[in-house]
Amino acid sequence: MVKHIVFWRVREDENKQKNMEKMRELLTSLVGVVPGLLSAEVGFNYNPKGFDIALYSEFDSKESLDGYQVHPAHLEVKKFVHSVIIDRVCADYEI
Repeated sequence: MVKHIVFWRVREDENKQKNMEKMRELLTSLVGVVPGLLSAEVGFNYNPKGFDIALYSEFDSKESLDGYQVHPAHLEVKKFVHSVIIDRVCADYEI
């Protein structure tokens, strides 16, 4: 199993909360669409020193995570995400 964890900072503007909610909706909707994506949980950070959004997702294998990165549905979500964020960090690990 592979854990894929991503943190984002969302651009500060009048649409920030709306954009965060749309990110959560889009990211979680990929479960059942992208093969090998077992779960996706998105949370909004309340710690003012951290990133705004966290994604915790699980894949059945490294190959599934690789496929997710190029899957058309994920690429569409990625377009929106990259239009509203200002920073991103990621960690992937196998258990």
